[in-house]
Amino acid sequence: MRLAKDGMEIEMKEKITFIIVLITVIGFLTGCGTPDEKSADNIQTNKKITVGFSQLGAESDWRVANTESIKSSLSYDNGYVLVFDDAQQKQDKQIMAIRKFIQQEVDCIVLAPVTEEGWETVLTEAKDAGIPVIIVDRMVNVADHDLYTAWVGSDFGREGKIACEWLKKYCEVNSIPSDDIHVLDIQGTLGATAQIGRTNGIVKASDLYGWDLVDLVPADYAQTKAKEVMQQMLKKHDNINVVYCENDNEAVGAIEALEEAGKKVGSDIKNGEVMIISFDAARSGLSKVLEGKIALDVECNPLQGEKINEVIRKVISGEEFEKYTYVEERVFSAVDHIDRVSVDGISYSVTVLTKDILDKREY
Repeated sequence: MRLAKDGMEIEMKEKITFIIVLITVIGFLTGCGTPDEKSADNIQTNKKITVGFSQLGAESDWRVANTESIKSSLSYDNGYVLVFDDAQQKQDKQIMAIRKFIQQEVDCIVLAPVTEEGWETVLTEAKDAGIPVIIVDRMVNVADHDLYTAWVGSDFGREGKIACEWLKKYCEVNSIPSDDIHVLDIQGTLGATAQIGRTNGIVKASDLYGWDLVDLVPADYAQTKAKEVMQQMLKKHDNINVVYCENDNEAVGAIEALEEAGKKVGSDIKNGEVMIISFDAARSGLSKVLEGKIALDVECNPLQGEKINEVIRKVISGEEFEKYTYVEERVFSAVDHIDRVSVDGISYSVTVLTKDILDKREY
């Protein structure tokens, strides 16, 4: 009987050991999902900061770099659970995404808005839910600025002024009369903060300095559309000698159209070349600066992720933070005889682009 009893005890111990091992394995398997597989429903069970990020799309090289910068800074390893949504250039998709983030009770919302208008209702919903909203890149036009917690981005108005002051100085240095300047403005997405700032720059400068602003046509920051716009404008106007492109993708498209039409692209306006002025200073644009095909490229820095990270952590922890944070930016040129321009009493250096500088760029 003793043997039988011992056998039963051994069998019982084996069963208990098996059950313990099974529970451990199940727990391991259910807890080892990748960060991307963790749903927003589970976010309250960990100590990481959960952020809902609505990006307006992927319309340009700049936008892709901006998205990657933010994703990298708000990574799982850096203490975040990031819920990302690509709006594909549609404001209604962004509004739906924000409402979903509110339902998921995220800790913070990051919004890169398509346009400035139309945000009061959904931002009020986020505020009522107690969720801070960080606006990035483009601005929102709301009566109550407390509807968003903070903003991180570029001074687009200053960018436009820098480009126009450079063109003014170029004309002075090269003895080009103001009425010999015939500018086409290929605009970005109408209503976007960058479009408003950059367009205002060339409109005001043309009026102030007596330049002929022959036309303003939007191309939504897209290379293909800008090429089509440039083709149409060459048929409509035969005197364009400066093309003011509101981002690099548009500049590349305009260059393609001009060269296919037999035009010479460069900085020598006096000898019939068509000057290209651009914004962003992404690799696609700076490559054309290095070739001498873009005369001036004013940087719009997309690497905003770390600044956004800093702001979010201060907001969540209750520390003091700046309502508006501007990222650092530079100015690049293919022209070597203008090294500085002055805007609103501040002097900005102009860097003559070299291959070494381009090779060291992050984007």
